Amino acid sequence: MWAYESVFYQIYPLGFCGAPYENDGICKNRIRKVCDWADHIRALGADAIYFSPLFESDAHGYDTRDFRLLDCRLGTNADFADVCAYLHRSGIRVVLDGVFNHVGRGFWAFQDVRTKKWDSPYKDWFYINFDGNSNYNDGFWYEGWEGHYELVKLNLQNPAVVQHIFDCIVGWVREFDIDGLRLDVAYSLPPEFLRQLRAFCDSLKPDFFLVGELMHGDYNQRVADDMMHSCTNYECYKGLYSSLNSMNLFEITHSLMRQFGPEQWTLYKGKHLLSFVDNHDVTRAASILTNPKHLPLLYGMLFGMPGIPCIYYGSEWGATGRKEEGDHALRPCFDAPVENELTTWIAKLAQAHKQSKALCYGSFKHLVLTNKQCIWEREAEGERVLVAINADSEPYIAHFDARSGQAVDLITGALHDFGGGSELPPYSVAFWKTEH
Repeated sequence: MWAYESVFYQIYPLGFCGAPYENDGICKNRIRKVCDWADHIRALGADAIYFSPLFESDAHGYDTRDFRLLDCRLGTNADFADVCAYLHRSGIRVVLDGVFNHVGRGFWAFQDVRTKKWDSPYKDWFYINFDGNSNYNDGFWYEGWEGHYELVKLNLQNPAVVQHIFDCIVGWVREFDIDGLRLDVAYSLPPEFLRQLRAFCDSLKPDFFLVGELMHGDYNQRVADDMMHSCTNYECYKGLYSSLNSMNLFEITHSLMRQFGPEQWTLYKGKHLLSFVDNHDVTRAASILTNPKHLPLLYGMLFGMPGIPCIYYGSEWGATGRKEEGDHALRPCFDAPVENELTTWIAKLAQAHKQSKALCYGSFKHLVLTNKQCIWEREAEGERVLVAINADSEPYIAHFDARSGQAVDLITGALHDFGGGSELPPYSVAFWKTEH
C-alpha cells in the first residue's frame, strides 16, 4: 500500500483558503490556492494531502448539504478537478474527508423531510420520531451526532443511504481521481458499513486507502483486512508531547512498546497507524510544548516511531493556536507558506523516513531509556535504524550494544562511530542506520 511509505500533509480547506465561516452562497474559486503551495508541500517531503471537508455545507464542512458538490466558497467541481490533476502531476496523492456518519440540517434529503414530513421518501435516511419535536421546532424529533443537533445522524443501516454514499464516491473517483478517504468519527460507523465500504472501494481502485478517525479503545475493532487500512493514533499523540513536557520519555516509549513492541500481546504489530503531533481539532504543537527547543525533537519522534507521519498545515514552521480559543484559531488562513529551520528539519526527517524500509515497516523496541533520553531500534528487510533522542539541555553518553561499529545518520548523512559509547548532543535527534 502506497500510504505506508508516504508522508501526509493535512489541509483544512475552508480555513486554509480564507472562506467565510457561514456559507454565503457566493461561488468563489479559492481552492486553487492549494496549487500555489504544491512546491512547498513537495519540498517538505509530503507526497499525499488529506483534505478536511470541502463539499457543500452549512458552515464548517462537517455539516454537509450535498456530497456531490464542492462547497461554493471554495469554487466548483471543475476547479477542484484542476487542483487534483495538478497535484497528481506534482506527485502528490489526494485523500478526502468522508463524513458519512452525519450531515447538516441543510442536507437536501433532510430538507425534503422537513417539508414533507412522513410523506418524504427520505424519512428513513435518518433516525426520526414524528411523535416528538426537535430543538429547531421541526415538528419531529431526530437523532443528532453526540447531542449536536446541527449534525443529523445518517441511517447507515438503510441500503439507499449506503448506495447514495457509494455513488458519490464513484463520482469523486471519476471527477477528481482521489486516492483514498479519511473517515470522520470512524468510531461511530457500524463495522458492517466499514466492510461494505472497504469491499466497494477495493473494487474501484486496488490501492484505495481508508484511514479512520479513532480516539480510544481497541483500534483492531475497525482496522482490519476487511475494514480500514489505518486510523489516527490518538494514544501516542498525547504521549508525544506529554513525555517531553514532563521530561518522561518512558511514557511515549511504553505506549509504543504496548502498540508495536516485540511481545506476543502487542496490539498493533504490522499495522500502520496515522501519526501526528497536531491537527484541526487540537492545540498546535508549538503552543502545547513548554520548551520550544523540544519542537524539533517532537517531529524527530514522529518520523522515528512506527506509523504514517502527518503534518498539519502551518505547524511545519511552528504556527501556534490553542483549542480553547476556538476552531478559528486552529484553522487559520496563511497568505503563503513560511520556510525556516523547522521546515528544513522536517524535510530532512521526511526524506529519511520515506527512504528507509526500517522506518516505514520496521519492528520496534528500545535499547536505551531514561527520563530524558531514549534509543529506539527499528528493523525491517535487513535494514536497522536506531532512533536516538536526547531531550536534555546537557550532552549524554549512551552505552549499549550497538551490534555494529559504525552507522550513518539518515538525517544529516554524517558517519557515527559507536566505539566507547555514543554521545547525544543536547536537544538532539539522530536516525543511525547501522552496518550489517
